[in-house]
Amino acid sequence: MSFFSGASTSTAVSAPAATEKDIEVADPPTDSISSLAFSPQADYLAVGSWDNNVRIYEVGASGQTQGKAMYGHQGPVLSVCWNKEGNKILSGGADNAGRLFDVTTGQSQQVAQHDAPIKSVRWIETPQGGILATGSWDKTLKYWDLRTPNPISTVQLPERCYTMDVQYPLLVVGTAERHIQIFNLTNPTTAFKSMVSPLKWQTRVVSCFPSANGFAVGSVEGRVAIQYVEDKDASNNFSFKCHRRDQSPTQKDQSLVYAVNDIAFHPVHGTFSTCDLSGSDGTINFWDKDARTRLKNRTSLAFEPAPGPVPATAFNRTGAIFAYAVSYDWSKGHSGMTPGHPNKIMLHACKDDEVKRKPPKR
Repeated sequence: MSFFSGASTSTAVSAPAATEKDIEVADPPTDSISSLAFSPQADYLAVGSWDNNVRIYEVGASGQTQGKAMYGHQGPVLSVCWNKEGNKILSGGADNAGRLFDVTTGQSQQVAQHDAPIKSVRWIETPQGGILATGSWDKTLKYWDLRTPNPISTVQLPERCYTMDVQYPLLVVGTAERHIQIFNLTNPTTAFKSMVSPLKWQTRVVSCFPSANGFAVGSVEGRVAIQYVEDKDASNNFSFKCHRRDQSPTQKDQSLVYAVNDIAFHPVHGTFSTCDLSGSDGTINFWDKDARTRLKNRTSLAFEPAPGPVPATAFNRTGAIFAYAVSYDWSKGHSGMTPGHPNKIMLHACKDDEVKRKPPKR
């Protein structure tokens, strides 16, 4: 473990509700941000980055942030998550390793290994105890009991894991070639259902409903699909376009299409956010899947302008804080990493009218 700049640093600001402006987190990573995750027990934010490090920030009541700790991988960090108790952080990276950071002791150790980069890590709280799930580009899903060095089981995936999410007992994996594997974690080694994404382009993200009866899928072609697990609910499945813009103010053609990079569900209201990979002005929208409508978008939310891709988002445990990263997503390779590209984490204080479902019209 190492503390930022040899010591904790903080930045104090006015309360978000008073300023109506989003708050920038102090001491952000030095390279692109890949993953954000809030502790389920307190307002601590874990941030994974392409600079090979995971940083942990404390977020104060009025939005001030304080860098608390940092630990490293041997390659870019691609995914981070917390355990249920909020005292351990799990991360996976391009070094093919999964690591655990103990908040209490300040020590990190390797707890998982794959033959290719680990794209996604998720903590699963089962009736028998907590286990770590890791999805990799080596086309496997592995489950780990952190008390033992070897995986308790390995599941072969049809292709490379691109995204994964868990809401017990539901686990969903999205892979290359648009495959989606759905697992009931009471039988975690065999897919409950296998399907091809209802979207016609590459899967970027899957995110489970808080109710654990379905999931959302986002694609590189600016679309989201709402998908229920059980066939009896199939009539509720639908998809919609988002994150599109006109070529110019005079051309209403919606020809500029951006990938849906992340989908985050509000922990209380069950509404969700989407963000895109726009090369010039990243946007964030809030949606109500049940009403099939958009609640608010970034421009009406008083978000600070995001002059670049928004690669990762997260709500805190109460849904009062919405964190989003603004940084290069590497979608255009090394040539797209231009000097002076923004690299920051912003905190937005959520209001009910932004994230709460609207009552049905009578």
